[in-house]
Amino acid sequence: MIEKIRYAASLSLRITNQTRNTVLGDLIDVADTSAKRRTGLLKHNGLKPGEGLWIVPCESVHTFFMKFPIDLVYLDRKNKVRKVRHAVKPWRMSICLTAHSIIELPAGAAQQTGTQTGDELQLETL
Repeated sequence: MIEKIRYAASLSLRITNQTRNTVLGDLIDVADTSAKRRTGLLKHNGLKPGEGLWIVPCESVHTFFMKFPIDLVYLDRKNKVRKVRHAVKPWRMSICLTAHSIIELPAGAAQQTGTQTGDELQLETL
């Protein structure tokens, strides 16, 4: 299980929606330290298809100072989707108190993969 892995600075993940048999991303970075979580995607000008950021642990995010909209997929400790927010614009906040982590994806990725509440995701190291 992915939670037992100690994350390296350059770790990338492949995240698959097991329920829908789709791939949310295959170049997902991990923000597992306070410094990485604070920075998040703020230094990015956009995300390409397949890219994203898994923030763990995390139950809320903001898009203050961001330059582009993102999809948010909230997960519980068993990698089950608790909530999905589509195309969250800059200068917004979002929270899910039952979440343990959040995946930030390019706007449209959640809809393209059919990802919705209740889906089971698989996170694999590359």
